[in-house]
Amino acid sequence: MRFVRDLPAHDLTYSDVFLVPSRSSVTSRLDVDLAPDDGTGATIPIVAANMNSVTGPRLAASLARRGGLGVLPQDLPLQDLDAAIRWVKRQPVRWDTAIRLHEEQTAADARAQVPTLPGYGVVVEGDDGREVGAIPADRLAHTLPDARLGDLVQTDVVSLDADDIDSPRRAFDLLVDAGSEFATVREHGRVVGTIGRRSALRSALYAPALDAGGRLRVAAAVGVNGDVAAKARALVAAGVDVLVVDTAHGHQEQMLRALTAVSDLKLGIPVAAGNIVTADGVRDLVDAGADILKVGVGPGAMCTTRMMTAVGRPQFSAVLETAEAARELGAAVWADGGVRYPRDVALALAAGAASVMVGSWFAGTVEAPGELETDADGRSYKQSWGMASTKAVHARFGRLDPWELARKELFAEGISSSKIYLDPLRPSLEDLLDMITSGVRSSFTYAGATSLAEFRDRAVVGVQSAAGYEEGKALPVSW
Repeated sequence: MRFVRDLPAHDLTYSDVFLVPSRSSVTSRLDVDLAPDDGTGATIPIVAANMNSVTGPRLAASLARRGGLGVLPQDLPLQDLDAAIRWVKRQPVRWDTAIRLHEEQTAADARAQVPTLPGYGVVVEGDDGREVGAIPADRLAHTLPDARLGDLVQTDVVSLDADDIDSPRRAFDLLVDAGSEFATVREHGRVVGTIGRRSALRSALYAPALDAGGRLRVAAAVGVNGDVAAKARALVAAGVDVLVVDTAHGHQEQMLRALTAVSDLKLGIPVAAGNIVTADGVRDLVDAGADILKVGVGPGAMCTTRMMTAVGRPQFSAVLETAEAARELGAAVWADGGVRYPRDVALALAAGAASVMVGSWFAGTVEAPGELETDADGRSYKQSWGMASTKAVHARFGRLDPWELARKELFAEGISSSKIYLDPLRPSLEDLLDMITSGVRSSFTYAGATSLAEFRDRAVVGVQSAAGYEEGKALPVSW
């Protein structure tokens, strides 16, 4: 990457900069390979942040199916984290995970799990896992909330045999021929997943992130306190593919001790660590055993660190400096936080990031943890909160005695509860991935690049005024 003019003396964030188009011979966005070079095995440069309101097993599996990587948060008890990793590893690669509900549950229970839109649905089961049938989600839109699912089951829902689906195009065509947007998928008569027309199409456009055994990849986080080495060993035994050693201030002695303890185990998987924002932080954490640096202090939508402490750094400059230092040491950078639009993801990659971590942007999706709620106007949303907030403190330290918990609460910061509304046009994680990767692929073509390495080399960046940034936004109303 180079600046079109001299590098300014002050630090820059994503809205301060823009990409300048270059001469290009790339004729199609589909000629672009977005695979990151961080050793994680991902095929797109998107990582879901280790936030309780963002990454649970369902989102991690959906993201890995499209080539990204979800990081399960450290606040889960170890047995729950172990179970979540193993659950992701059991999920299908070629089809979507079936949302299974009991026949005695209600339409309201189903609407808390899936949007009432074409392409979604639930599988209804009886006692002992006996399959009763399925319900396309759009049929739930106008049913009474307390309607029993067993009474709503449709026995004529399209069901495809896995052996008949030799390609995504074949699955798509079968759905079109049946006049259906949603189908169950069966192997030997048993439902092993579901599929919609869009999910079939996506299977032809994305390459899943798979481990050596052909299972979906997943990452998990640990903190820097307690027996970090023992927890790391347990997560590797469960099948985790990337370990993230995480704390708000990553450039500290406790982090270095934790990283050294993990590095000494020689686990054979990439280890990410952070958060940091300086080249000195990169060098110290890499010396202690980090392969990937998590970069960003304060840019997240749920984070109040900069307003509370004045600590942090504009994210574009933080990524630019740390990525250069990391490359010199054979390490990689994840840009963590501050992305609001696909343009920001492209700018982070231009600055040198191998992947970009997304938090609150993904919290408002059907795959994120928690149930869909509805406000007084009928709009669907999910709850999100910062990882240093009072709510997060309760999740992390709830087992402490009341005195110690009260002390922790006294110093909590960040937003404890925020409604993240689902975009009615893009309610799922996969919808957002389509938007993000489409924009980033176009950024590559404007730079004349077909790979991440070429993009870093060819990207030309300019600095703009606030008015220049506003000029690039679409008008929300007519002239």
